[in-house]
Amino acid sequence: MHRPFCASLPCQRPVNSLRHWTNTREASHLRWSAQAVSYRQRKHHSGPVASASAAASGAGGAAGAPSVAQKALAFQQAFWKFLRPHTIRGTILGSCAVTAKAVLENPQLIDWALLPRAALGVLALLCGNGYIVGINQIYDEDIDKVNKPFLPIASGELSKAQGWLLCAALAGAGLVIVATKFGSLITKLYSFGLFLGTIYSVPPLRLKRFAVAAFMIIATVRGFLLNFGVYHAVRAALGLPFVWSPVITFVTSFVTVFATVIAITKDLPDVEGDRKYNIDTLATRFGARTISFVGKSCK
Repeated sequence: MHRPFCASLPCQRPVNSLRHWTNTREASHLRWSAQAVSYRQRKHHSGPVASASAAASGAGGAAGAPSVAQKALAFQQAFWKFLRPHTIRGTILGSCAVTAKAVLENPQLIDWALLPRAALGVLALLCGNGYIVGINQIYDEDIDKVNKPFLPIASGELSKAQGWLLCAALAGAGLVIVATKFGSLITKLYSFGLFLGTIYSVPPLRLKRFAVAAFMIIATVRGFLLNFGVYHAVRAALGLPFVWSPVITFVTSFVTVFATVIAITKDLPDVEGDRKYNIDTLATRFGARTISFVGKSCK
């Protein structure tokens, strides 16, 4: 969901640079919109499965209904987009960095037998991440048709029913993992993160409609909960009581602030759809230019 919010602006000519950036972005948006229309036209004629499995069907060339293998390939590709890969990378990097720090603080306690448990922990985090971004796509279908038509529910590659099944499976799998492997405190923190992700997207609260509440949720989940939860879980696995490390305190604070900047600037490309459906973001409230400068100044 997160994208770079602007190019570097030369300090000696900020206004002209911003105008250049805005014009370039508008041109890019027009090209993107044209590509989206072209995609929807191809989808209308050939269907989502046919477009996703063209490579698999090229050798046979036989007309007719797609095979089971082609349907499986189409679903795999749609599921991968449903998970929003850029958020997966951030989750893996953050959890691995905090884990490495906690382990290196106590090298005498390293036990390679704990690796499967660590892998399950990362899997639980990815399941939670998948649930949060998935539930957002289900309730943002109309907005995404304007802002992100390539997403699988907005494009029709996945139905809402499939999206619900995937979200239920991801949340359920994550909760089972943490409840059986990481104790009550981590389970409560994990459940709290899922709850925040839910009220961010789901009516009647749907807190993404309110700019301040939205960025506070993102900063809390991506910053504090992730770092504190992982560090606590690793120390517990090593048989150690939880003690704040100065380094972890700094990392958690830094990542929370960084997540806040991401939350403030992530809606810059989505102004059109957000305005159409009355989503109050800082970009729609103060304008893309203002928020771009705010984000730039926080770098």
